[in-house]
Amino acid sequence: MWDNLGWLEVVFFGTVALGFGFYQLWSVNREIAKDKEKAAAKDAAKAGEQAD
Repeated sequence: MWDNLGWLEVVFFGTVALGFGFYQLWSVNREIAKDKEKAAAKDAAKAGEQAD
């Protein structure tokens, strides 16, 4: 049991680090999608103003 604590630590912290990394990736992609949506709405409003 005590001989495997190093591997246990590597696996535990590796899992935590990968989980945090995937969360960050998901969060950034979500923010990029929101920004694209806002930009598209702004462009559509601007195009509507020019059509008038």
